[in-house]
Order: sequence, then C-alpha cells, then structure tokens
Amino acid sequence: MSASPPPAQGLPDSVGNQILFKIAPKSWHPLLQLARLDRPIGWWLLLLPCWWSSALASIAYGQPLHGRDLLLFFVGAVAMRGAGSTYNDIVDRKIDEQVERTKSRPIPSGRIGVRAALLFLAAQCLVGLCVLLSFNGFTIWLGFASLGIVCLYPFVKRFSSWPQAVLGAAFAWGGLVGWAAALGSLAPAPIALYLGAVFWTIGYDTIYAVQDVEDDAVVGIGSTALFFGNRVRGGVGVLYLLSVLCVEAAFLAVGAGIFAQAGLLLFALHLAWQVSRINPADEISALRLFRSNRDAGLLLFAGLAAQHFLGSVFQAGL
Repeated sequence: MSASPPPAQGLPDSVGNQILFKIAPKSWHPLLQLARLDRPIGWWLLLLPCWWSSALASIAYGQPLHGRDLLLFFVGAVAMRGAGSTYNDIVDRKIDEQVERTKSRPIPSGRIGVRAALLFLAAQCLVGLCVLLSFNGFTIWLGFASLGIVCLYPFVKRFSSWPQAVLGAAFAWGGLVGWAAALGSLAPAPIALYLGAVFWTIGYDTIYAVQDVEDDAVVGIGSTALFFGNRVRGGVGVLYLLSVLCVEAAFLAVGAGIFAQAGLLLFALHLAWQVSRINPADEISALRLFRSNRDAGLLLFAGLAAQHFLGSVFQAGL
C-alpha cells in the first residue's frame, strides 16, 4: 500500500486562511498553489507597472484612463503571474526539493505531477493570450517579445548572482505595455518608467531573497541577496534610488504635475522606510517588507490617477 500524498497546506511564505482555499475542492489546491493564488502579492507587483504606464500615457496626451484596459491588465497579470510561477516550479522542481521554503510546493511535495502542471501552464497561457489579443497590434508584438526573458529567468540563478535583474526585466514589462496599449507606440517616458520598475523589482526581490540565502549557498545558486551579503541594505538602497530617479525622468518627460510628484514622493519615502528596516538575519521581516511593495506601488499609481482626474481642475483653479 503506497503512502498517501501530504495534504494541501499553506506554503511557508503564503498568506494563510485564504477564502478561495476554503471554498475550492481540495483537489484544486495544488493548482491554486502552482498559480500562487495563495500569494496575491505576485500579481499585484506584475500589475502595478501596467497601471502606472497606462496612467502616464493618459497624462501625457490628455486621453481617458480606460477602465477596460485596467481590468484587462488585472486579468492578464493574474493569469501570467500564475503561468510564470507554474513554469518556474516545473523547471526548478529539483532545486525546490532542497530549499526549506519551497520543498512543500505542489511538484516537489508530490501533490501534482509534471504533466498535469504543463497542462495547467497551457491553460493559463491561453487566458493570457486572449487578454493580449484584445489590444492593438503593436502591444501584441510587445507582449510576445517578453516571452524570451520569462523563459530565461529560472535558469539564470544557476550561473549568475543576478537572477533578480532578469526577473526585473520581465516583471517590469508592463511599464511598456500600458503605454503601448493606450497609444500604439513607445516613447522615452515609458522606457524611463520601465527602467524604474526594473530597479524597483530588483530591489524588492533582493529583500525577498534574504529568506533563502543559507539554502541558496548550500545548493549553489545565485541571488543578489548573496551577492550583497551584509551590504544588502546599501545595495537595495542604491537600487531603490535608481528606481525613483528613473520614474522622475519619466514624469519630467511628460510634464507630470503636482499630484503625480506627490505620489512619487510617497513612493520614495516608502522605499526609504523599507531600506531602514532591512535586517539580513530576520527572514519574517524580509517577507513583510517585500509584501509592502504593493502599498508602495499603489501610492505611486494613486498619484498618477489623481493627476489624471484632478490635475486639470487644479491648474484651472490657479
């Protein structure tokens, strides 16, 4: 008689007591965990650069901020974050078996097989494709252009200390897509915004990687947290500073007004607070700081949205 597989459980770095897991059949739990639906922070961090870029385009050209686009970005972010995580889990299944934080994931724990994971990956990609095809031709091309970066990411840690840079290039892609969806082209402003999102992603994922430094060193894979070592606070500080400067360059390129600048100031203060709280010896604190980047990103988007809706009213009053 074979041993039964371990029950579905919250991962060490997951958000516990998700309503979705209470109402979904237990047989679905491994799929939900493959898609990281127990950890919504991932799709938030993929979504926010899309929203930033869409709002920046609306400010630059005085166009409406389309709710349809914002909703499509949301659906696409959830689907493609899930697809990316599923792909990473398939590629990294042997490594995940050796890392304390990841060994209970569905594939290394034996709760789902690789073939089923591949089918689930295809289903999520199909959802993402349907979203992408809803946009203009230039945006469709731009979306497909990101696939090479996404496919490369899980392999980079095997030969480089900077896999976070590749993750940043992939996760920040929305900084280009949001503008392209609105205008059908690119310009210096979204490119600067994209670079800001890249540096932001490298910074927050370096904080996230602090949780795994011991296991990563044993397994022999690289990360920026290992690269910076005891200087991780300074390293993240530089990355966050570069992020703010790039976003400011994007704002200057479109003449963003006081509300957008206020949002950027709050974003910068939040990042500075994170840097002040980094403790390489405190894994729980690292996870909390990482998750707080949703709030940082929303502060920046709130400033952009306020600029779009209130900026003209404010200027008229002057």
